Amino acid sequence: MALCGGVGALALPSELIVHIFSFLSDRDKLRASAVCSRWRECLFYPALWTELKLRIGGGGCNGSGSDEAAKLEFLMRKFGSFVRELQLELVEGNLSPLSNDPTAARMEQPPGGQEAPQRWRDAMATYLDQVLCVFTGIRNNRNLQKLSLYGDTFILQQDGPLDMSSLQQVHQGEKKINEVQQLFMELLSNSRQLRWLSCSFMLGVATPCSLSCLSNPAAETLQHLSLLDHQLGPLVSPSELDRLSNLHSLALDFCDFTPELCGLLASPRRAPLHRLSLLLNGAALEFKPLEGTATEDDWKALVQVSANLRVYVMALEVDSSELLRVLKPSLPLERLHLDSYSTLVTDGALELISQQYNRTLTHFLLLRDGPGFPDLSVNRNEDPLVLLAWRCTQLAVLVIHGYTVWSHNLVAISRLRGSSLRVLTVSEESVDFDPDQSLYVEGDPVHNLVKEVSLGLGRVWHPCLDSAVVLSEPSQHFHRELRAFSAGM
Repeated sequence: MALCGGVGALALPSELIVHIFSFLSDRDKLRASAVCSRWRECLFYPALWTELKLRIGGGGCNGSGSDEAAKLEFLMRKFGSFVRELQLELVEGNLSPLSNDPTAARMEQPPGGQEAPQRWRDAMATYLDQVLCVFTGIRNNRNLQKLSLYGDTFILQQDGPLDMSSLQQVHQGEKKINEVQQLFMELLSNSRQLRWLSCSFMLGVATPCSLSCLSNPAAETLQHLSLLDHQLGPLVSPSELDRLSNLHSLALDFCDFTPELCGLLASPRRAPLHRLSLLLNGAALEFKPLEGTATEDDWKALVQVSANLRVYVMALEVDSSELLRVLKPSLPLERLHLDSYSTLVTDGALELISQQYNRTLTHFLLLRDGPGFPDLSVNRNEDPLVLLAWRCTQLAVLVIHGYTVWSHNLVAISRLRGSSLRVLTVSEESVDFDPDQSLYVEGDPVHNLVKEVSLGLGRVWHPCLDSAVVLSEPSQHFHRELRAFSAGM
């Protein structure tokens, strides 16, 4: 069919052209809009742009910052006022544009209160300008139903976290921060149909006052709320949570989950809570102590009202003694992610986990990026990981790195769980072999391990050769996991 002329594609009704274009990806839609004015008119029809996914940052130091800013401004001008779902992510490494090594980048980051080098100030200025551009475009959007904001976290640096003073070193930084926060509150006050609100680690965006600006209609429709920021105190007050009576899913800092909040969620006047995601950051316990968090009785009252409640907990650099204080018997734990560099998870902690959550635990991630590979089975008759696989009858995902896993125990885990263990990821460095194994087993030990575990699982299995695949950035993993966890209600 000809693209021009009276009987070509241009003669088709606009509704049909819009329907055809609905099968294109966002990138292809933008490319097709350059063909002619008719196509451009059809391609910018609001129904084609109900969802927008943006990744910002990192453009200020490579010469393409002006181009990226122009593209972002164009997208927000065209679609910001009517898009229904907006997902905004700060690109990994945005504040370390001269390094490809994220670990090195974290070590180079200046702690709060110190003078940031020029490249840092440029990157942070780019971040503020781009966030301002996005919020300016969506500030009056009353059709917005889902808003998901994720910023690269600055919480795992050796020199300490960046704070608001780092952004204030940018030219007019304090003024821009105030503008961002005002625009965010204006967006919440103008919203009418918001069902999903997530703002995770976006430095300088959410404040303890932000949620108070949420309109009453949006407070009635909101079903998921996630507000996470390691720099500030509680971002969700009891009075604001009380307004959100239809909330089904919630994500908070663990230390902000107080008995008062738990009591509000346990009220019979509210819709039952189905998903609760809690992030416990050991580095922040000095400023956010565990005293004052929900007690065993609080959890019992919540579970009694929300019978289908499931909880996801990620603990970063948390000592086992603190972990034992956190893991209450009545907590309906479904997913547990233990991630550390210097701290160790003890065999006693694993014993408690496997006994208390034997009926609910489905996902268990045990990761450590420190020196050495501790053996949790030392001085024990049974390996605690094998006991966990045996006791936790619902276990479907098991990921291990940084701890020694003996080959015969790995085989035992595969046989105990079988095909019900959908994901078994163990880094190659974590696997060790019994030195006496060669005396009674012929052939290559690695080949034999792969064969035995594959037979146990009922599918082909191999150890993970690239530890970087297992060691994803923890808080980014938490953000994406809680999104899948909450969306799967």
